[in-house]
Amino acid sequence: MADKTFPLPDLGEGLIDATVIEWLVKPGDRLERNDPMVEVETTKSALEIPSPLSGIVKTLHAADGETIEVGKPFVTFEVPDEEAGIVGTVPKESEPVRRVRLSIPED
Repeated sequence: MADKTFPLPDLGEGLIDATVIEWLVKPGDRLERNDPMVEVETTKSALEIPSPLSGIVKTLHAADGETIEVGKPFVTFEVPDEEAGIVGTVPKESEPVRRVRLSIPED
């Protein structure tokens, strides 16, 4: 098993930090990718951040009510070694891509 730490993601609109309203998980919980993980509040809105991958929650790097800057460590997961380097997978194409050329009829 390997540890994979994720930073607080860029939440857009020039936001530089967020305050943890409530963690929906605790260390030891197993999450699947996109499971609800935490509710945060910014100066513009409150939102839920999903889990970025499947794994076991090892460390929460901010407590409820704590403000954390974008890019700082946010949550650490324990993941199988073979998944430690990649989040998600790239789909394989089953058929070669066929290109179609469109032409505009001339008057």
